[in-house]
Amino acid sequence: MDFPEFVSTRQSDRAFDPDHPVEKEKITRIVEAARLAPSACNAQPWHLIVVDDPGLKNRVADATSARTLGMNHFTKQAPVHIVLVEEKVNLTSGIGGWVMQKDYAQMDLGIIAAHIVLAAHAEGLGSCIVGWFNEPKMRALLSIPENKRVWLDIVIGYSVQPLRPKKRKPLQEVVSYNGYKHRNDW
Repeated sequence: MDFPEFVSTRQSDRAFDPDHPVEKEKITRIVEAARLAPSACNAQPWHLIVVDDPGLKNRVADATSARTLGMNHFTKQAPVHIVLVEEKVNLTSGIGGWVMQKDYAQMDLGIIAAHIVLAAHAEGLGSCIVGWFNEPKMRALLSIPENKRVWLDIVIGYSVQPLRPKKRKPLQEVVSYNGYKHRNDW
């Protein structure tokens, strides 16, 4: 499969086979792919918590759905959660971010999240990035210090959802050459 086909078949899955555990070897390859993600000034401002203990995983899933008006209940089906915690950036990234008024750590966390979901897809697994959760509860469950931010919970498992067509804006609407929203000759 070439890369365009690969990314077109990756989707956010919200239904998993709860009786099909994910092999440790696959999770190891996924977190290794994540570890290799690029970051501003090589700061690597992240810590990943793999949650695969069934009891703890269910309590983490509860933290994603407790405040969500009925959303995210699918997270309990996923056998693995990878929780992304923001760590401090290095001096160079911190100074650069201050000078440029950009939060490079947040960008870096987005990059590592993309690596995780693409690596999961390469392993034949489904995934979904969850950003809506009870952060204090997540911190307490996973012994995360109060001074750390929990940014994302990525659920991973064997999907039971069929492939859906992607609904995306047309290329001409989101890309221009040589200037913002310049005329394009597509």
